[in-house]
Amino acid sequence: PAFRGFQRRFLLGYLPALAADWLQGPLLFQLLHSRGFLRSQIAALYSCGFASNVAFGLVSGVFVDRLGRKKSCVLSSGLCSVSCLLQLSHDFLALAAARVLAGLGTSLLFSAFESWYLHEHLERHDFPAEWIPDTFSRVALWNSGLAVAAGLLAWLLAEGLPLGPAAPFLAALPFLALSGIFAGKNWDENYGKSRPCGKACGEGLRGLVSEPRALLLGLVQALVESILLIFAFLWTPVLEPHGIPLGIAFSAFTAASAAGSALFRRGATGRLRLQPL
Repeated sequence: PAFRGFQRRFLLGYLPALAADWLQGPLLFQLLHSRGFLRSQIAALYSCGFASNVAFGLVSGVFVDRLGRKKSCVLSSGLCSVSCLLQLSHDFLALAAARVLAGLGTSLLFSAFESWYLHEHLERHDFPAEWIPDTFSRVALWNSGLAVAAGLLAWLLAEGLPLGPAAPFLAALPFLALSGIFAGKNWDENYGKSRPCGKACGEGLRGLVSEPRALLLGLVQALVESILLIFAFLWTPVLEPHGIPLGIAFSAFTAASAAGSALFRRGATGRLRLQPL
């Protein structure tokens, strides 16, 4: 019971942030296009978000450890909230700032929350390490459902409200507020080891050089992620001229992704005995 209560507190803080992140995805290209920007300008705005995510990702671990993981989770919600509000602007620089803030907030979203959970699970509560996969399997299941629902909700809001494709970004604000407030009030703070940023990066690079399999895995993952990012930019201008509802298409993509993950898990544990390289 103690573990389930702790797990529930984590999910109530983390899942709203994931829902808000998914709501910002389906109609971003359509929103920027409706502002009158050319495809090259939209590509530059996308690149601002990707670049800030990459640049901050190099130091996000050290930053989170020093600032505090709970504070970093709350900061993630705050940065993403400001980014959503800036989406209402028609100014290119304001939208570029929105993409930079979104990149920073997303980097924290996918580092601070899990770091906080692992520390609390192992260090503060001393729960068995074997219980960790149970929590993250629940996160994966809920995340898939949230992604599908976010596409449908984004489409309904864009079609039903005068704000059009900006509506899902405003709809994300209550979820971000819920995540930040809940984490701030109900989570304990924890910190990582204080290490100089240069030393931490050096250790990471030495680890990659000394372990070729880790380097190969990183390169393969980088290639896969680059394909997904290119796809994220191209799917809207390809489908929109055909009159396909973008929110429904987004939900279909995420449902297919969830189905693929489920099939792999079944194949890895069933008769096929599929194994990752």
